[in-house]
Amino acid sequence: MNVTLDGQDLAERASAELEDASAQEIIQWAGETFGSRLCMTSSMADALMIDLASKVVPGIDVIFLDTGYHFAETIGTRDAAEAIYPINLVNVEPQRSVAEQDRDLGPRLHGRNPNICCYLRKVEPLQRALEPYDAWLTGLRRDEAATRRTTKVVQWDRRKKMVKVNPIAKWTQQDVDTYIEEHGVLVNPLQYDGFPSIGCAPCTQRVADGGDPRSGRWAGLNKTECGIHL
Repeated sequence: MNVTLDGQDLAERASAELEDASAQEIIQWAGETFGSRLCMTSSMADALMIDLASKVVPGIDVIFLDTGYHFAETIGTRDAAEAIYPINLVNVEPQRSVAEQDRDLGPRLHGRNPNICCYLRKVEPLQRALEPYDAWLTGLRRDEAATRRTTKVVQWDRRKKMVKVNPIAKWTQQDVDTYIEEHGVLVNPLQYDGFPSIGCAPCTQRVADGGDPRSGRWAGLNKTECGIHL
């Protein structure tokens, strides 16, 4: 398949056909359609998508962006997921270490210009990591944020020129909680300590009970996304 020419049409057809399909059926379609050129990404907030995908596509490549700023709990969750689930973990690092970035661009870039920091430590590394693939699975959900309400179960990512598959786009937080409990899914312990949405440590704060789950990300800044999903 010529993904550049046919990917958008394929994604639009699949989106319409799979809108009412289960997450497992959507993942199965992606596995059958793209084979070894399918991967997934995980922030290691939990292993729900890893649990789902590895049952349908065992051995799937799971990309983790090791920004150098993660909580220790997130790195621990990554290591545990690699040990527990039948996946091939792909640990991706930025071109500069944190020390090199501080040297070249000044310390605490994340506080002075978080958009550039996110680009250097997340967006560009992911772009490189996705080059061998034609499609990727994500854990995006429509109820997570206003910027995600129109997320399709399958869509064409124009910037990355690849098919983006969002099997749990229709799920609610209750759906997530139920699946995690019923299947004993690995969860980042920070989830139980006031961090419902987990990013890099300098840019993630606790959220008050009942608060917007993503309000702890880049708190006080006019920023709601790192740029990966825009």
